[in-house]
Amino acid sequence: MLRVDFLRHGALKGGVKYRGCLDEAITPEGRMQMDMVWAEVCSQVTKIISSPLSRCAIPAQDWANEKGVHCILDNRIKELSYGDWEGLTAAEIEHQYPNQLQAWRDDPTHLTPPNGESMQHFADRVLSFWHTLIQDHDDEHVLVVAHSGSIRLLLAYALGAPVKTTRHLAMPYACWSRVEVQGGQVWLQFHARQAG
Repeated sequence: MLRVDFLRHGALKGGVKYRGCLDEAITPEGRMQMDMVWAEVCSQVTKIISSPLSRCAIPAQDWANEKGVHCILDNRIKELSYGDWEGLTAAEIEHQYPNQLQAWRDDPTHLTPPNGESMQHFADRVLSFWHTLIQDHDDEHVLVVAHSGSIRLLLAYALGAPVKTTRHLAMPYACWSRVEVQGGQVWLQFHARQAG
């Protein structure tokens, strides 16, 4: 059986914005949130796979070194590139691009942020990661450290849900979810569990 824990990075410096592929640092509180989840799973994890963005990769590599397990950085689980929206708050996006953000939230498959990555491209790379994960890591307990967008897609694939439904999944900072995969079947064990 493959067990996968998905962990979103913690809160970031500068407040809530659409950062996408901007490489910005987590707050001390955000790191503490992540460390609390790690404390719950560290005795079981056999491998860590992380987005290469530092808000995921630095904690992941620290934990891997601490436990002596392998840490893989995988570009396929980087966040969606929001293009011209990157670095902006929701209010700023609404002001500069009226009605686009809500339309994207309603159905991200029908709108691409200006100069950003299409949902189809994003979904294709995340799906490629999911296939690799379930094919190459049987009988392991893997911690995947990533972003709200990539984890939402991974959970949708795991559950056979349409991409459009991903916007209906709560994904707070340091969100922790678990799936188990065996014999081609996938079970969601929990979602958005609080550590501690």
